[in-house]
Amino acid sequence: MTLRGARVVLRPTVPSDVPSLAAIRATPEVYARWRGGEDLVAAVREDLAEPGAEQLTIEDGDGDEDGGGGVVIGMIQWSAEADPDYRHASIDIYLDPAVHGRGLGTDAVRTLARHLIADHGHHRIVIDPAADNAAAIRCYAKVGFRPVGVMRSYERGADGTWHDGLLMDLLAEELTP
Repeated sequence: MTLRGARVVLRPTVPSDVPSLAAIRATPEVYARWRGGEDLVAAVREDLAEPGAEQLTIEDGDGDEDGGGGVVIGMIQWSAEADPDYRHASIDIYLDPAVHGRGLGTDAVRTLARHLIADHGHHRIVIDPAADNAAAIRCYAKVGFRPVGVMRSYERGADGTWHDGLLMDLLAEELTP
């Protein structure tokens, strides 16, 4: 299923996207948050094979006006907790640093959140940026996500030390237009 936002297109990731996504993952800004070892092509392929997760390639929607494909600018994925007593969805995203600061990440997150609420019936969505990733936290807050709390020593960084994460959630009625 292809989803169209105000400025982005989210479409199912296909094998031909792997080199572009690996190149984005190799940029220092993204690699610091989304490591994957020496072979980033293999890391992206592993992401695509992850059971229970759905990956969508993010394209700049401006390139799609003539019917041609847009430029690949990142990947967004989601998964869901199936237990009916704890049902919710979670989102992860990475975006080419060359397009940071243009509202494309916000549009991608909002577009996927809208889909998860309207088409999958989720009442709650979570996202967990690094606690020091101020740009990501601002992006998610624009969509309506709110901080829940700091998860201490949550993930190992590229430097081998543990870093805090920020758990944020969004209730369906809090999604911003």
